[in-house]
Amino acid sequence: MKTLMASFALTLSALAAGTCLAQTAAARPAPSDASAYPVAPAPGLYQAFGEQQGLRTLMDDFVKRLKADARIGDQFRDTNADALAQSLTLQLCQLSGGPCTYKGPDMKLAHRNMDITKAHFNALVEVLQDSMNARGIPFARQNQMLALLAPMYRDVITRP
Repeated sequence: MKTLMASFALTLSALAAGTCLAQTAAARPAPSDASAYPVAPAPGLYQAFGEQQGLRTLMDDFVKRLKADARIGDQFRDTNADALAQSLTLQLCQLSGGPCTYKGPDMKLAHRNMDITKAHFNALVEVLQDSMNARGIPFARQNQMLALLAPMYRDVITRP
């Protein structure tokens, strides 16, 4: 369980370096690293998170909490909160089956020059859980989203 949540957390930090574009579902290409992480979303997951607006509200809260967290907030000190929340929103929108496309770098490229430990990763996941719990997202749906992000874990940790 913690591994799934941890995977999601580091994915989110990776998105700070990427850019995203919204597109229609029919024209949506795979994310830049989709072939490395081929996991299909659970039916209705996008809707369960409140679609794009619900995801944006969640990510706004998450980024605010992330920047304030004593364990990892310093890593996001110079990150534009709005840009990060927008990027994360669009990636989660796409991953959950919504009409968005992430066009940023793959996870290895996005994190290659970062000093990310398992402790950082776990702290980020805890912050994300707090945000999802505050938004009332059911535990089962949280796990479904985390399962989509879990395969990215190995590409995000850069320091044991």
